[in-house]
Amino acid sequence: MIKNIARVCSALSLALVPLLSAPAAQAAPAPEVTTLADAVGLVKVVEEDRTGYSRSSFKHWNSGDDATDGCNTRAEILLAEAVVAPTVEAGCKLTGGAWTSYYDGQEVSSAGSLDIDHMVPLAEAWDSGASAWSAARREAYANDQGADVSLVAVTARSNRQKSDQDPADWMPPSPEAQCRYVGEWVSTKLRWDLTADDRELEALKVYSEGPCEDTVVRYTPAA
Repeated sequence: MIKNIARVCSALSLALVPLLSAPAAQAAPAPEVTTLADAVGLVKVVEEDRTGYSRSSFKHWNSGDDATDGCNTRAEILLAEAVVAPTVEAGCKLTGGAWTSYYDGQEVSSAGSLDIDHMVPLAEAWDSGASAWSAARREAYANDQGADVSLVAVTARSNRQKSDQDPADWMPPSPEAQCRYVGEWVSTKLRWDLTADDRELEALKVYSEGPCEDTVVRYTPAA
């Protein structure tokens, strides 16, 4: 009897060892927080090169953050940004709902009228350092939901007007959106350690030292 009790106690002790010795779950890293001017100063300046670029080099849309929900990254962004939640039907078909496209201030009531814009376009990312990345990292970039600013639901018209241009050549038509946009652009560049060319950096400085000097930038470097 005593031997049996000893065996049970020994077994329990062994079972508890992994629990007692397991490291605590790591907390998510705190974001870097800085002024727009200081954030712009952190962006490295390198001449851009689009040699070899193809949109297909960035796999998207993949199964998104939740591979079990039947929705791809595009649909998950639409669900996250809806101001009135749409109905999710079979195959993750979205019906109804409402969104605000912050680039142009338009109210949108059809998911099909929206594009999911990469804050820093894929071609611009390629020019700015992504050409040297692995295919897996480019896929992670193209589907990045780890930062709220990386992907944004906007009207198809505004997204296509933007195309692959940087802030030296395009800014949101809504003046109220411009400081937010510059801050999110710089945040994305820093998150992914992307560079800027001279014209782009000068444009960012104009905003950071002028109308957007009070803008705060938050970013967490991508893993």
